Amino acid sequence: MKVAWKSRFLMVAVIGWILAGIAAVSQPVMAAEMEGKLPVFIAGSLTVPFKAVAKEYNKQYPKVDVLIEGAGSATTIRKVTELKREGGVIGSADYKIVPKLMFPDYADWYVIFASNQMVLCYTEKSKFAKEINAGNWFEILQKAGVTYGRSDPDQDPCGYRTLMVWQLAEKHYGVAGIYGKLFGAKGDTMRAKSVDLIALLQSGDLDYAFEYSSVARQHGLKFVQLPEQINLSSAKHEAFYAQAKVSIKGKKPGEKIDLTGEPILYAVTIPKNYPDQKKALSFVEFLLGKKGVATLEATGQDAVSPALASDKSKLPATLRKYVQ
Repeated sequence: MKVAWKSRFLMVAVIGWILAGIAAVSQPVMAAEMEGKLPVFIAGSLTVPFKAVAKEYNKQYPKVDVLIEGAGSATTIRKVTELKREGGVIGSADYKIVPKLMFPDYADWYVIFASNQMVLCYTEKSKFAKEINAGNWFEILQKAGVTYGRSDPDQDPCGYRTLMVWQLAEKHYGVAGIYGKLFGAKGDTMRAKSVDLIALLQSGDLDYAFEYSSVARQHGLKFVQLPEQINLSSAKHEAFYAQAKVSIKGKKPGEKIDLTGEPILYAVTIPKNYPDQKKALSFVEFLLGKKGVATLEATGQDAVSPALASDKSKLPATLRKYVQ
């Protein structure tokens, strides 16, 4: 009886060892092997959500040091295409400039993963804060002593989208000259990227700033909810948005890229020349997965899920299940 008990114990132990071995093998090998730095170049408006995503990603890949660097989307892309820096992941606030600035030499695919809308932010210290609304904001901005901020169109999509909002406002409200009265006026202030305006707004150096709704929520700012017809948020107004047109700097000196208004959609891609494609791919896959989507939305960043692919046939195989 004692021998039988020992045999049974030994058999259970052996089975346990085997199962443990199988479990170990079945764990993602990549998670154990993945390590080192991963530079992630993103639009400034993605800084808060991507830091949150990186924190969750590190629970699965603890040895990867995710280095998040925010800037205007065009500037972000040019870090790779012009400054020749190694970037593992590119996150742009406008999907359109990815092919315009990166295809075909630095990328041949992108995935649309998030959306947004334009708002006009302010604080309790802002002049006329108690009066401003969705029907009079353009009149308030023209009042003496009022200052308002926007980002640089050549560096940041939020900058050229602000100009599009001003153009569309003329048509929506039926008031000619809004764009001309706001652009370059005494109160008009420009910075490299939209998130640079937040400190100026909070300190009282600016009364108002054009931002994305996600950024406003992330920083606890008051904001004017602009009409759908001009806030670049809705597919049903796509034809109306297309009436707005802005030109920005292109790939080469003197070259221009013409952009038309359309719903705000963010894109992510991996530069072809990044040496550790598997590591970069692991981050993008996490971003597009359930945990990544949930983390984005928890920070106030609206996710597009399932995501949309520029060309599904060119996507890395592991990403195809996340797109429609």
